[in-house]
Amino acid sequence: MLKLLLLFLFSTLLFSANPIVYSALGDVLYNNVQSIKNLKSIPSYAPMYANIDAYVKKLEATKKMGFAIENGDEHADKKVYLQALRTLSKKNDAFVRSANTSFQQALENEDTPLFAQLVNSGLIDVKKHANEILQYYYAHEEDINITDVIENCLSQDKKHAMRSKKSQKYLAWKKRKEKEKIRRIREQDLYDQKKLEKKLDAEVRRKKLEIQKEKQKELFN
Repeated sequence: MLKLLLLFLFSTLLFSANPIVYSALGDVLYNNVQSIKNLKSIPSYAPMYANIDAYVKKLEATKKMGFAIENGDEHADKKVYLQALRTLSKKNDAFVRSANTSFQQALENEDTPLFAQLVNSGLIDVKKHANEILQYYYAHEEDINITDVIENCLSQDKKHAMRSKKSQKYLAWKKRKEKEKIRRIREQDLYDQKKLEKKLDAEVRRKKLEIQKEKQKELFN
């Protein structure tokens, strides 16, 4: 039973993996395909639905070609595969640019449904646009359902606020320590100065006494 389970898990991993050939280019496309598919859930992208389907179909065929090359299929050409990846890469980039342009338009037009759909699509760089996403969410939170993406942004924002608060507390503590140090130095300087003055006064008095004694001796000689 255990062997069958391990075999199933191993075969599942193999099935879901990407081709190793030109993986630096291919992984970006294969790992991003679901995000591009998500555009089909956005009404404003209806005119592009056919293009999205054609892209996905071509990508799936290209992925099969990659596995064929990996398995040593003589009919699979690496040059053809590489050219296909390059062509698909340009189309992938076009979808990403389109999503980011629509995202900016959603912010400007305060199109909350489009904003939420694009943020959740996976095509928007959440880390890069975290401030914009949070600002828009806080301004329209009554109209936006919290999703995992937005929840993550909010969580990171809270962590940043906590770090900032801790940093401010540390700076305040450091400032107090510096003031205390300066106060101690000044008090020590004042103490040393008074001590020196007393020493000088004592020395002056001692010399005066010596002079007086010398004068008295001279009077009696």
